[in-house]
Amino acid sequence: MAKAKISKEDAAAKSKELASDGISKFKGGASGFMTFIKEQNVVGLAVGLVLGTAAGALVNSLINNVIMPPLGFLLGSAEGIEGLTAVLGTTPTGEVAVLRYGEFVNDLINFLVLALVIYIVVKALKLDIKK
Repeated sequence: MAKAKISKEDAAAKSKELASDGISKFKGGASGFMTFIKEQNVVGLAVGLVLGTAAGALVNSLINNVIMPPLGFLLGSAEGIEGLTAVLGTTPTGEVAVLRYGEFVNDLINFLVLALVIYIVVKALKLDIKK
């Protein structure tokens, strides 16, 4: 079986043709992608996600660094509310079983304060949230 030899010029032309076809397909896909982004408000969603994450971190910092330490101090824990524990007893292997209920209470307060902040922001912006 003999292979047909292709000249360098023919190979370059074929390569250029394939490349231009791929670029035109990509350009068509890119315009469709841009249309999708504009119609679906993807940029607004991304901005909301970033701001929501930052607001959540700010509220968590407020709770963990400002609210919880004095509350834990009043309840007798130097570690804040997270340090509240109850000793359940000793296991058969000799280890002490400890219930760390303070961590749960801390997470519960974090959730409630964050939900309150979101509620206040939604009411302040007068967003119409369907029931």
